[in-house]
Amino acid sequence: MARDDWRLRIELGAAGTGGLLSRLGLWSSDARELADELKDHRLAVTEDNGTVFIYASSSLELEQAKGAIEEELRELDTAPTALVTEHWLEAKERWDDEPPAADPDAEVLARGYAPWEVRIPARDHRAARELADRLEAEGYGVVRRWSFVIAGCATEEQARELAARLDGEVEPGGELVWEGMPGNPFAIFGGFGDTGGPI
Repeated sequence: MARDDWRLRIELGAAGTGGLLSRLGLWSSDARELADELKDHRLAVTEDNGTVFIYASSSLELEQAKGAIEEELRELDTAPTALVTEHWLEAKERWDDEPPAADPDAEVLARGYAPWEVRIPARDHRAARELADRLEAEGYGVVRRWSFVIAGCATEEQARELAARLDGEVEPGGELVWEGMPGNPFAIFGGFGDTGGPI
């Protein structure tokens, strides 16, 4: 099991952290017993903008220290606005009580644009038209410009697979890529094909 994958988050506000940190042995020599106990358990203590964090390698270590810390808070007559035990979710790279990070690709898709695009050159205008028709039949949103085709993809993996299959180039997509092209919103998943001339 990884180190420091549990923590106690104690929100005290900027004015309230000094007393607790002092008693934990970080700002003075007060409360050496608790500070020594934390060191014996190899618990790390940090402070960030009014919040004290106590890190441990297991929930048991953290729970053992939590009781002593709550006693210190009572003696200080300090009531934290939050006292939360958190667990690090390695696969999701966040603490378990934090909301999941927004998926940028999903946000772009929700606005009707392809987050990834594959630019595929064709040998001529006719070949580009045939390729665009074929990709549309496969379910891709397509824009054709004279002798190349741009196919929208929902994920980078899907874009790389299509690029490998058709000898294309993967590029980030989305609305910003196409805002500068008048008359072409390129809402790739809206099924808009384009038979316009060269750009």
